[in-house]
Formats: sequence, structure tokens, C-alpha cells
Amino acid sequence: MIFVFAGDRTTLRSVGIPAWLWFVVAVLAIGAGVALLIADRSQRVSNNRERRRWAALRGWQFAEADQVLPTRWERGALAQYGSPTATDVVAGSTFTADGRRQVYVMDLTVNGRTATVLAGIRCRRSVPATIELWLPDVPVPQDSELDLLGPVGSRYAFVTEVAAARPLVTPDLVDATEEIGSDVTVVWLEDDWVLAALEPGHADPARLERLLRDLGDLADLVDPFDTDPNEQETAAEAESTSTEHSTR
Repeated sequence: MIFVFAGDRTTLRSVGIPAWLWFVVAVLAIGAGVALLIADRSQRVSNNRERRRWAALRGWQFAEADQVLPTRWERGALAQYGSPTATDVVAGSTFTADGRRQVYVMDLTVNGRTATVLAGIRCRRSVPATIELWLPDVPVPQDSELDLLGPVGSRYAFVTEVAAARPLVTPDLVDATEEIGSDVTVVWLEDDWVLAALEPGHADPARLERLLRDLGDLADLVDPFDTDPNEQETAAEAESTSTEHSTR
């Protein structure tokens, strides 16, 4: 029931709305909601089939869902969501210029809707610091505990350790990052992975192929195959031991 003021401001005059009109409004609202659910379901089924066919053509594995896989990472796009589920998961390996590397592609689903599409390529060694490269118009999680390193091309770099991250941000890395595209909200290096979050509406197989090539180029920069990661770890340990002895 809606009321309007009459001439006397202390008196209200009721304006009746027919019950059938409320019924029509409710039916239309329910119909619109059902239509959205059907459209969303149809889109997800279509994406599922397309992703499954793409995985089969590449000889990769496909899984409908995986709740554990997203817990492998905690930075970048993962920091924006509580406990996302990985859906339409593709797992395999691909060749980069330096050699074969492990690959994951998955939708990150939150409350039944795809929040972003995650693509990752694994390196042979871990980076000394996490580096997140965000588009300037994308809000970075405030509780990420990352330091601002500065602009890297058209993106902004946030890192866990400035001193350790700075040597990784070379002109070649900047150029490679610029090739990735503005439909990727964030690119980041975490442990032994190079990852990216792609807008769901752009994640067709052709775009994913290009994204994986670009991530492969980044992996080759931070993890070149012409160096032995075991030798680097041994040298780092030797340097650490030498430093400890010198301080005693």
C-alpha cells in the first residue's frame, strides 16, 4: 500500500494498486531470473564442451571440477576470492622455446559463477620473490601485504621483497608482459609458476593458446634452460654459508 499526502500534511490518503499488477510484476521478475539462470547455464555448458574438445585435440587431460587445485597458489587473482573451485580444468604440458613445461588452465568459480580464467605454466625453479603485475584500473587486494615496486610497462608491480624482485624486472620481461594483452587483469610469478588471470568472456581456445605462448616466453626469461637450477641452488647455499662464517 502506497500513501501520499493530502492537503493537510498530517493526513495520508491511500492510493491502491491492484493485486493483479503486483502478481504481474512478481511473475516478470521470476521469469527474468529464470532466463538469466538458463542463459548462464547454457553458456557454461557451451564453454565446457569447447574446453573439453580443445583438451582432447592437444592430448591434455580434462576434469569437470577440482576443489584442491586452486589451493596450490595464494597470490594474484587467488587473493581476491575466498575458496574458489576450479572448473573445466585442463592439465598437460606444452613446448616453449626452451623446452617442455607443465600447463594448467581452469575457470575459477565463486558461488556458481566464473570469476576469472586462470592459466599457468610451471618453471623448473622458484623465483626469489612473488611479483604481481596488475592493470592500473584493477583494485589490488588491500591485505595482500605486498610492496609497490613501480610501473612495469602499462602495469604496476607489487612484490613480496623489493630487493629480490628488482633484478627479475628486466627490459625483456617488460616487453614480454606488454604482449599479454589488456584482457588479462593480472600476471604474476609465484614460487615456480608463471600465471595469469583472463577475463572469462575472452577465454576461447584460440585466446588461451596465445596466452600460454606469452606465459611460456615469460617462463623462459625467468627460468632459462641453459642454466642448471641445481647449480644455482648450490651456489646460493655456498654463498649463504660463506656469509654465516664471515659474521662469526
